[in-house]
Amino acid sequence: MLPSVAQQPLIFLDVDGVLIPFRGRPTRRDRPSTAVEANAEAPDGWGNPLLDRLEPDDGRRLLALGCQLVWATTWMAEANEIISPRLGLPALPVVEWPDSDEEPEQGLHWKTVFLTRWAAGRSFVWLDDEVTDADGRWVAAHHPGPALLHRVDPCAGLTDAAFLAVHQWLGQRNDGA
Repeated sequence: MLPSVAQQPLIFLDVDGVLIPFRGRPTRRDRPSTAVEANAEAPDGWGNPLLDRLEPDDGRRLLALGCQLVWATTWMAEANEIISPRLGLPALPVVEWPDSDEEPEQGLHWKTVFLTRWAAGRSFVWLDDEVTDADGRWVAAHHPGPALLHRVDPCAGLTDAAFLAVHQWLGQRNDGA
């Protein structure tokens, strides 16, 4: 029996540095060279040359994790309009960042406290290129559920190693359930 969406762990997804690495990925022959070739009816924004750094297979791999995917990016709703179609993802929930000038605690990423609150006790994975050990310690001390904060190398983006780390973490959770 599959868990309901409310029981699935959340996966908070950043875009820049995670799905769009800062360095170009090696080009594959079976992959169109431009976004326009990939989809002639592409939505606005696909003219951004950095979008060619997206790996279309990442969408399938993320969906296969069996978690509830959530955009946790400054792209906000545009992630659903521009990124989701390119990765074959459905429209995902979007974390709406508060308008606040409040500074995070010393050493914490500005998203840390808010994402922990958004998770509301649910297990979560946070894939971001800016998370640090300080964020992990804060989440461990303030979040009642299991959490994996996985720092993605912003030059490489999501890699096999990142997917393996998430798979292993999910497997440990399921073994202990």
